[in-house]
Amino acid sequence: MVLAAHQNPSAPVLSHFSLAGKTALVTGGTRGIGLEVARGLAEAGAKVAILYTSTSPKDAASTASAISSSTGVAVKAYRCNVTSQEEVETTLSLAAKELGEGTLDIVVANAGIASQYAGLDYTPGQFKDIVDVNLNGAFYTAQAAGRIFEKQVKGGGRKGNVIFTASVSAILVNVPQKQAAYNASKAAVVQLARCLSVEWVDFARVNCVSPGFIATDMLDVHPEEWRKVWFSMIPGGRLCEPAELKGAYVFLASEASSYMTGANLVIDGGYTLP
Repeated sequence: MVLAAHQNPSAPVLSHFSLAGKTALVTGGTRGIGLEVARGLAEAGAKVAILYTSTSPKDAASTASAISSSTGVAVKAYRCNVTSQEEVETTLSLAAKELGEGTLDIVVANAGIASQYAGLDYTPGQFKDIVDVNLNGAFYTAQAAGRIFEKQVKGGGRKGNVIFTASVSAILVNVPQKQAAYNASKAAVVQLARCLSVEWVDFARVNCVSPGFIATDMLDVHPEEWRKVWFSMIPGGRLCEPAELKGAYVFLASEASSYMTGANLVIDGGYTLP
């Protein structure tokens, strides 16, 4: 088993971050973290497929068009329910064909949902909903990507790159909210990435980003008293803007991180340190 080598490690450092000529795909790519990741990958030169579920097709297409116009690269939106393995397989293959002329280089498994219930109160359906999107959906996305990457390498093509969006919730217990299902699903994603990074080293790198509290719609619904507790626990003293994360994803997607696989990159303003 051999990890893909950097093509030219002695080149000027900024060139290591270029994604020119690459094709990328981001699930949950029309809002929040996923939107900024898609934008960042496009800004680095990659053609990008953004997958969505709940956004309207019109708004998704408009988002893709706006990113394409500002970056000068092709960006296209695809509706896809990540809890359907068949739908994920079909969509990734279609995106690779339409955007990458049959090639796919980078897949970001980012789609996720959250809910807050006490452990004794979860219904089977509420627990299953979280696991289906956050864990099963992430696995189906990675699995479909892995099959494409393996086939590419066997045909003499480029190795691939999978990046999971996990969470600091994978490595701590959040308070005051109760969200055992979410935390468990994200912990499973981190371990999944570690396992796949070893299994797939011949044809792909696999890493995680674990954000802390990010200023997205997912947090807007929470009570102000919860937010006060969070701010008191974050050494950085503020929430992170989604756009502040895009550089980390470009780093992991590019040859700048060529010797990095199986890692969990925590970006949390120091939240997990005290």
